[in-house]
Amino acid sequence: MAYDIRLVKIVTGDMVLGKWSEKDNKLIDLAMLQMVPTQQGGVQMLLLPFGYPIDNDISGEIDGRNILYFYRNTPEDLKNKYLEASSNLTISSAADLKNLGNLSGKGKGQVTDLGSLFKK
Repeated sequence: MAYDIRLVKIVTGDMVLGKWSEKDNKLIDLAMLQMVPTQQGGVQMLLLPFGYPIDNDISGEIDGRNILYFYRNTPEDLKNKYLEASSNLTISSAADLKNLGNLSGKGKGQVTDLGSLFKK
C-alpha cells in the first residue's frame, strides 16, 4: 500500500510528518521533525513521535484546518526514515541489493559450511 507521506507546518509552528488522508482531510500517524545544531555549525534532523516524551509510538492525528503549510517536496530519505520508524521495518536501497550476491559464501553458490557465511 502506497502512502501519501507529507511534511507540514502546523499552527503551533512544529514541522510534522505523517500519512495524509485526503478523504478525511487529516494527517495521521504523526512524527515531529526537530532541527538540532551540530558542533560544525550545521543542523541535524531528528524524527520523534509527536507525543514524545509521553507517547513513544508514532500515532495520533491532526485535522487539516490546523495545517498552515504543506511543503511541496519531502526528501525521499526522510520519507524512508519515517516509514521505518512508523512500521518497524528497514527499507533497503538499490545499493543494498547489490550485496545480495555475497550471501552465498565462497563456494559460488554452494554452501557446505554454514559457518563460512559469517566469516570474512
